[in-house]
Amino acid sequence: MSKQEDKIEVEGIVTEALPNTQFMVELDNGHQILAYLSGKMRKFYIRIALGDRVRVEMSMYDPSRGRIVFRHKDGGGSLSGTSKSN
Repeated sequence: MSKQEDKIEVEGIVTEALPNTQFMVELDNGHQILAYLSGKMRKFYIRIALGDRVRVEMSMYDPSRGRIVFRHKDGGGSLSGTSKSN
């Protein structure tokens, strides 16, 4: 089995921000997991806010932890929905 086949991708909502770019994410199926920010997201300074909808990559061997690999643009959070008025 290749490394890519060992991963499961799920989606959820960020419920809590923890130190060292770690987050508690509530998955669509109701489970809560501890997730950390992927290296590419750190490199390009992609910020995650409470309420953001994210895609998490999880290992089949440890279903309680995951890696955040994508933040949806319309995912809520404290910054979404704000616009400048002229």
